[in-house]
Amino acid sequence: MDTWTQTMGAGPLLAIAAGAIAVLLFLIMKLRVHALLALIVVSLLTAFATGIPSAHVVDTLVQGFGSTLGGVALLVGLGAILGRLIEVSGGAQALADALIRRFGEDRAPLALSIASLFFGFPIFFDAGLVVMLPIVFTVARRLGGGILRYGLPVAGAFSVMHIFVPPHPGPVASSELLGADIGLVILLGLVIAIPTWYVGSYLFGLWIGKRFVLPVPDILTGGEQAAHDKNPPSPGTVIGLLMLPLVMIFANTGLDMARAAGWVDGEAGWYQFSRAIGATPIALLITVLVASYVLGTRRGRGADVIEKLADSALGPIASIVLITGAGGMFGGVLRASGIGDALSDSLSDLGLPVIVVAYLVATALRVAQGSATVALITAASLVQPVVLAGDMNSVQVAAVVLALAAGSVTASHVNDSGFWLVGRFMGMDVKTTLKTWTVLQTIFGLMGFTLASAIYAIA
Repeated sequence: MDTWTQTMGAGPLLAIAAGAIAVLLFLIMKLRVHALLALIVVSLLTAFATGIPSAHVVDTLVQGFGSTLGGVALLVGLGAILGRLIEVSGGAQALADALIRRFGEDRAPLALSIASLFFGFPIFFDAGLVVMLPIVFTVARRLGGGILRYGLPVAGAFSVMHIFVPPHPGPVASSELLGADIGLVILLGLVIAIPTWYVGSYLFGLWIGKRFVLPVPDILTGGEQAAHDKNPPSPGTVIGLLMLPLVMIFANTGLDMARAAGWVDGEAGWYQFSRAIGATPIALLITVLVASYVLGTRRGRGADVIEKLADSALGPIASIVLITGAGGMFGGVLRASGIGDALSDSLSDLGLPVIVVAYLVATALRVAQGSATVALITAASLVQPVVLAGDMNSVQVAAVVLALAAGSVTASHVNDSGFWLVGRFMGMDVKTTLKTWTVLQTIFGLMGFTLASAIYAIA
């Protein structure tokens, strides 16, 4: 693939991309083809249609699939086991009861999503979501009103932090590319993220949840609801287990920032070991082992029972993992074919203000290839020469970073692995996911860009 060069113009590439998405939606929504099969078929056809050499088509598909699974499968699998242990022990119910007592039934979605904002500061979107979902499902079952009333505010809280606020990789990388002050990006990112979450996730989630009242899935409970322990763990124990991976991941991020600042030696053995232990999959693995003891062995469950609980947790999430990987495959084909580059090149020559171009290029890349992080970093590299050559103050540069972030979250759809992750975990079909999650993410993008533009203008 290194020797292959795309010879098609922007027009044909964009037409192929639009056609591929239309065919994918038709297969899934009209012909009822399973999403996994539809994504594989459309990815294959798109690869051939865009001229990717036949000898490299399969490698391109597999690489897109595998790279996505490498980041998602372990997190979803370990998170599902942790959720199953918390659920069966009665811990999810205990924490849900405590939240409801503290905040009241009417404000349960607000309580869950505020907790997710805090958890979302250090932890990635997908990892945080699978850790919180057992609590969300339990609260939704107890209080009623459908899963979306509770699930969308929580998922949106993790998403908005992942997109706008360092130390997440997209805003950090784009800040470094544009020479933005990380501390200022964090501060302004929070200024944008919190109202964007409140309007686009919490208020919209409550509103749309009344229009799509979906049952609470059994996907993290191994099927039908199991009987809980008569003596469940305390809410404090459950919070401690949920916080353990978050603390480890946050410490890992802090170490990386300390290395970048020159405070610690990045080549030191203790540093590299600490970074490995704090990596998200290892942090979740350690948490699952601790939970197996605290919620299992110490409470009289034998190793065979814990093994069966873990096995029952993994079966239901197999479809989610495979569909998410196939979504990554489709996005990988779109990237390899040059469709994303064609979109960004077309927009970068429009002669608009740099902050508008930044948002439009990031949005185009997001729509074209799916990954928010890839869209953000790629768009930042494209506008880097203009930003570095311009006469901008530090606040304006930070605002451009956040405009890029807003573009990178706009219009999540079928080529975004997060689209499938949220949709399948919450029991939505494709049409419902487009009407809920896609709209929510687009609200994030539009509102985030509006606030970033206001900051840019004032500065």
